[in-house]
Amino acid sequence: MGPRLRRRVVVDGAVQGVGFRPWAVRQARELGLDGWAGNERDRLIIEIEGESAPLDAFVERLHRMPPALARINLIEIAEIAADGLRGFDVVPSTAGTGPALAVPVDVATCEACLQEMRDPLARRFRYPFTNCADCGPRYTIIRSLPYDRASTTMAGFPLCVSCRAEYDDPADRRFHAEPIACPACGPTLMWERAGEIRTSLSGEHALAAAISSLLEGEIVAVKGLGGYHLAVIADDAAAVDRLRKRKARDDKPFAVMVASAEEASALVTLDHSGRAELTSQRRPIVIARRRRHTTIATGVAPGLPDVGVMMAYSPLHHLLLEGVGRPLVMTSGNRTHEPIAAGIDMARAHLTHLCDGFLHHDRPIEIRCDDSVVRAVGGRAQLVRRSRGYAPESLRLPSPAVLRILAVGAELKNTVAVAAGDQIVASHHLGDLEHPAAYAAFEQAIAHLVELTGIDPEVVVHDLHPEYLSTKWAVDSDRHVLGVQHHHAHVASCLVDHGRTGPVLGVAFDGLGMGSDGSLWGGELLVADLRESRRVGHLRPVPLPGGSVAIREPWRMALAWVAVASGPDAAAHLGPTLDPRWRAVLSLSDHRATAMTSSGGRLFDAIAALAGFRPTVSYEGQAAVELEAAASAYVEERSAPSVDGTWIGEPDADRPWVLDPSALVADALAGRIAGRSAPEIAIDFHRRLASGLARAAIVIARRERLQTVALTGGVFQNAMLTSLVESAVVDAGLEVLVHRRVPPNDGGISIGQAAIAAATC
Repeated sequence: MGPRLRRRVVVDGAVQGVGFRPWAVRQARELGLDGWAGNERDRLIIEIEGESAPLDAFVERLHRMPPALARINLIEIAEIAADGLRGFDVVPSTAGTGPALAVPVDVATCEACLQEMRDPLARRFRYPFTNCADCGPRYTIIRSLPYDRASTTMAGFPLCVSCRAEYDDPADRRFHAEPIACPACGPTLMWERAGEIRTSLSGEHALAAAISSLLEGEIVAVKGLGGYHLAVIADDAAAVDRLRKRKARDDKPFAVMVASAEEASALVTLDHSGRAELTSQRRPIVIARRRRHTTIATGVAPGLPDVGVMMAYSPLHHLLLEGVGRPLVMTSGNRTHEPIAAGIDMARAHLTHLCDGFLHHDRPIEIRCDDSVVRAVGGRAQLVRRSRGYAPESLRLPSPAVLRILAVGAELKNTVAVAAGDQIVASHHLGDLEHPAAYAAFEQAIAHLVELTGIDPEVVVHDLHPEYLSTKWAVDSDRHVLGVQHHHAHVASCLVDHGRTGPVLGVAFDGLGMGSDGSLWGGELLVADLRESRRVGHLRPVPLPGGSVAIREPWRMALAWVAVASGPDAAAHLGPTLDPRWRAVLSLSDHRATAMTSSGGRLFDAIAALAGFRPTVSYEGQAAVELEAAASAYVEERSAPSVDGTWIGEPDADRPWVLDPSALVADALAGRIAGRSAPEIAIDFHRRLASGLARAAIVIARRERLQTVALTGGVFQNAMLTSLVESAVVDAGLEVLVHRRVPPNDGGISIGQAAIAAATC
C-alpha cells in the first residue's frame, strides 16, 4: 500500500447546475477515495485523498468524462497535506470572493424524467414539474450564486421525506438536484377563466381544463419556464386569426411547438444542423422551410415560406401536447412591444384581454426569458435571438479584460453583458427600449446580472447614439463610461463568436447606427480589430425622410432612393402609386432638410416597396424578410454570382469607397414599370447586391493585406445574401466569418461592446 496523498482540485466553468457534485461523489466512492466536493460561486472545489493511482484515475476521468452538461474552462490541481478524513460527501457551498461568470442555463426535460412522468406506477406520474440533476429550470429560478436550492425560487417548497431521500442519495439521479419536487411538496398548476381573478381548479383538473379550452378553439395563457406563452391549436385557422387580432399582430410569424422531431419534420424541412439544434437540450425555435400541404394554418406565418418550430422542453408542454394531440402555436405572452409576462399578477393585468383562460403555476420565475430563435440554412445554424437555453452561458473573450465591464447594448433587440478576466456573460433578449416595460426589464436585467455574477463594473460601455436610452442610462450611471461605434461593435461580436482578435475586413450592414462622424451609418466596410476600426467603404448616403417613420413606412425609402437614382421627375411619377403623402415626403428627401443614412436595411426596404411588397410594415425588418422569401422561392439553386459587380464603381485610394447602388434601384423601378414579377426583381437585386459587395470586400481586403472578411449586422440574417457573398469571397481565396452563437443583429451589440472595452481599457 502506497502513501496517502491529498489533492485540491478547482474546476472553473459551467460546473454548477450540471450534476457535477453528484458526479464527483460517485467517481470518488467507486475509486475508493475520500474527501469532499462543494460549490464556490461559479467554481467547483474538490479535495480528494487516497493512493496515487486512484487519484490519477479520478483526474483522468475529470478530463475525459465530466458530466454531459458541464463546460470546463480550467482545471487547477494542487498537492496539499493529507488529513486522514474518511468518506466522500458534498459540503455546504461557500460564497467565495471573485466574480461568478458561469451561470447555469435552463435545460429541457431529459428522457429519464419523461419516462418516469409517463409511468402510472411512479410517484411523479403526469407531474408537470418533474426534473433531475440533468434537466429542468436553472437561470430562470436562480436568485444568487452559488447554485443551491436555498438561493433559488424553489426555496419556498420544502422537500418531502421521499424527495429528501433522493436529494441525499449519491446513487440517485436527483442527488443534489436543486429544483426537484413531486406532487406532495412541489409547485402545482392552477386554472382560471380570463377575467375571473380566481383559480377554480388545480393540479390534473387544471391541466384538463386547459386542454379542453384549447380543443374548443380558445386561447390559453400558459406559464412556462421563463414566462407565459399564448397558445392555440396550430391547425385551427380561426383560433390563429383570433390570436392575431387580439395581439394586434398582423403579420409577424408565430412559433409552433411539437412533441417530437418526427412531428417537426412533417412540418418543415430540416438539415442536419437544424435537427441538431431542434433536439438539443437548449430547445430553441428553429426557422426552417415549411413543407407543402402541412396542416398548420397559413396564418401562423402569413406570406412566408419558412416557419419557426420548437420541441416541447418542459413536462407541462409534453402533457399539453399529449392531451391536444396536435401542434400548438406558442407565442410570447405579452402585449405588443412589452416583455413576456412572468408573474401571475402581471399575466392577469396584461393578458386578460388576450386570452380566454390561464394555466398558472406557483413556482416563481426570478428572471423572465423568451425562447431562443435559430435559423438553420445551408448546413449551419445561426442564432437570431439568444435567450432561453443559451443565455447567460459565458463566452470567452479573445482579449482578456483587466477591468470589470458592463456593456449596455443598443436600443433595439437589446441585451446587456458583463465581463471580467477572459469571460463575458450576456443577458437574455430584452426587447426594444423605447417601450417603458422593456426599459424596466433592461434595468432589472442589469441589476440581476450584476448581483448574480458579483461584478461591480468599473467601466460602462455604451453606443455612440446619444438618444439611445441605454446610452443615457450609462451616462447617468456615475461610472467611467466608454462609447463604442455601433458597427465596430457588430464586427467585434463576430470576432468573439470565432475567438479572434482581428484585424479583419468587416462588412457591417444593418438598419441604422450612429457613425463616428455623427451621421447615420448602416452599410459599412470597416478594417477592424478589437481595439479600433477604420471606415474604408460604405453605401451612398441618401435622405431618411421622416426619420424613424421611414423605418415603419418603406415606401418613403423607395421614393428617396428613386429621387437619388433616377431623378426628381421619376420620383414624382412614382409617388402617386405609393402613398397620397408623396409630395410632402419627396420634399423631405432634399438632403438639406433631413438626415442622411448609408443604411443597408433601408436599401432593402426601398427595393421591397418598389417590387410591390410592403409600403408599410408591422414589425421591424418585415419588408426585407419578405423580399428574401420571394427571392428564395424563385430559385432552388443559389449559385454564386460573378464578382464583377460594376455598380459599385471604382475605389478611391484617398477616401472611403462609396458604393452607389443607384443602378440597382433604377433597375428595380424599371422592372416595376415593365411589369416584372416581384420574385424576379427580388432575386436580381440579391444577386447584384451580393456581387458588388463581394467585389468590394475582395478589392479592399487585398489592398489592406487582410485575409479574413467578417459578415455582420442584421442584414446578414438574410441567408441568401450571406451565402452569395460568402461563396464569392471564398472563391477568391479569402476566409469568411459568419455569425453562429452570437446574433448578427443588435442582440450581439453588448457582446461586441464588452470585447472592445476589454481590449482597450
